Amino acid sequence: MQTPIEIAFKHVEPTDEIKALISEKAARLEKFHDGITSCHVYVRAPHQSQKSGNLCGVTIEVRVPGQEPVVRRHQDDKPERAHLNVAIRDAFDAMQQELKSAARKMQGDVKHHDGPLQGKIVEIRHDQGYGQIIATDNRLIYFHENSVVDGDFADLAQGDPVEMVVQTEESAIGPQTSTVRPIGGLEYDPGQ
Repeated sequence: MQTPIEIAFKHVEPTDEIKALISEKAARLEKFHDGITSCHVYVRAPHQSQKSGNLCGVTIEVRVPGQEPVVRRHQDDKPERAHLNVAIRDAFDAMQQELKSAARKMQGDVKHHDGPLQGKIVEIRHDQGYGQIIATDNRLIYFHENSVVDGDFADLAQGDPVEMVVQTEESAIGPQTSTVRPIGGLEYDPGQ
């Protein structure tokens, strides 16, 4: 890495053990992509008034030439992420997959899939009217409730497979869909 790892904590005690775990996992990322220029890790727990257990969120931002992969593991993704070590492990595992994909793209070794882009819903906020999809090309794509066709936004859940059309111009929040359609299953599962 060209610059030292940056670690930030919010509402979480920054113990030496946790810092060492994050540093160790970050150093291992270079096995998956040798062009990493920087790595930022944000560890947070909800503010005391919002807490329901010790749920944690971890965000990892990595910069490689031409790309900035980001992985977010929100505190309400999975109950087992109540343990900070598990949340950190899961976030770094997901980043390893992102970096493998980025390295394949740089080498031109990307699988091309026929048909519309597909993915799985990884986050859905019914109360706020949006969600995020992990696409088969491993991009994290935002969608709004108004982009759902052939179904109802209220019926969608985390893990549901969908087909989507991604807008050609990225918004300020990154790639965004123009349409999302629930489907029965994925041809290619990005988690595999």
